[in-house]
Amino acid sequence: MKQANTKALIALLFVGVLMGALDLAIIGPALPAIKAEFGMNSRQLAVLFNAYVLCQLLGTPLLAKMSDRFGPRSIYIFSLSCFALGSLLLVVAPGAGWLFAGRAIQGFGAGGIFPVASAVIGAQLPPEKRGPALGLIGVVWGVAFLIGPILGGILLQFSWHWLFIINLPVAAILIGGAFKLLAGPAPRKSDRKPFDARGAIALSIGLTTLVVALNNFDPAAILDSLLSPTCGPLLIVFGVAAWLFWRIEKRAADPIVRPAFFDSRQIRVTCLVALGVGAMQSVTVFYPTLAVSALGIAASDAAWLMLPSVIASTLASPLAGKLVNYIGTRRIIMSSLTFAVTSLLIYALTQLTVPIYIVAGIIGGIGSAGLLGAPLRLILLNESRPQDRGAMQGMLNMCYSIGRLVGAAVVGTVAASQGGGTVGYQSALLVMATLAATLLIIASNLKSKADEQVDAAKVAEAASA
Repeated sequence: MKQANTKALIALLFVGVLMGALDLAIIGPALPAIKAEFGMNSRQLAVLFNAYVLCQLLGTPLLAKMSDRFGPRSIYIFSLSCFALGSLLLVVAPGAGWLFAGRAIQGFGAGGIFPVASAVIGAQLPPEKRGPALGLIGVVWGVAFLIGPILGGILLQFSWHWLFIINLPVAAILIGGAFKLLAGPAPRKSDRKPFDARGAIALSIGLTTLVVALNNFDPAAILDSLLSPTCGPLLIVFGVAAWLFWRIEKRAADPIVRPAFFDSRQIRVTCLVALGVGAMQSVTVFYPTLAVSALGIAASDAAWLMLPSVIASTLASPLAGKLVNYIGTRRIIMSSLTFAVTSLLIYALTQLTVPIYIVAGIIGGIGSAGLLGAPLRLILLNESRPQDRGAMQGMLNMCYSIGRLVGAAVVGTVAASQGGGTVGYQSALLVMATLAATLLIIASNLKSKADEQVDAAKVAEAASA
């Protein structure tokens, strides 16, 4: 691919992922206006937010698998179209039901954007350019955090509708670019095996019950939560659905998640690390609360103390993507986990002041750059056949998301058990530091750079045979 086309392709993927990331959080500033216009209560607003989260989680593995079956171009366009349709429903919504539908369709479309973008990088860029490109895509969440509040504040001066109207022309431009820049035709229809419908149903039931159960879990009343009909029984349903899904996948002609993936130690370790990283990432939601409690600052100022961490992650992510070509994924991941352990221990064990809080955030931001950007995604690209790249990236995204859900519940439970406040949250962060140290040991089982290169060559040779 020519250099100009490569830059255009990366820009196309970057903006698409950024659009999806922005809309995960940008609805927050609009909620008061939406509440007033539609007369919604707090529980309905929570459902409005969670509809996006749940449907994004559902869309991720399904659309990622579809990209392997029908080609990345068609599914990227479909994902963008769903996102645009959901945005349009939000803009024209005459009632709350339309809002819920719009956020659900938006979230489902967003679920396909990130894994397909990562799979496209693996399919259309040469190996030496994949790390930097994935690192740049990994910057998206930091950029979204930085510009989201600013963009939201500007657009809200006109109307909350403009937060979603802006998605329509952007999606139209991206769809046009996808037609031009993304690789075309998927395998011929005669080459496709039957779609794994039973697996899709079992997976959807499992993920839905997990999300609903964890959203209804009250850390301050653990036993009552587990006995309530909206938590405990749903966790049982989740366990049964997960077991059924695994059995179905073993027998499916073209499974959504191929069980043979886990024959590879590299993939098993990567997924375990991704689950743990997702759990660790969930603690960032609680950092402003810790700042208010430990530093005695106003809630409106606490979020600004997170900016140094976000800036550090934004700057470090492309660097990690470039370094991976020189020192390998294992060293980047283990170094990043070391930064994460250090950051969490500072938060958990020191007498926090504003400078210490900022330093801990910067160290953690550098660590997150190597854990959410290129290295883990590059491992799965190297370990997967071309026809499985989308499914692999979707599986990684799903691991991150499940980790975030479980991590948030764990942090809340530990903090509540210690009475909340500074002591409670520092206790929870100490638990997360222990998890990060455990992940450091697990990550030591990843392949060295030399072994990665040998095995990547074998995968490429087998794919071309």
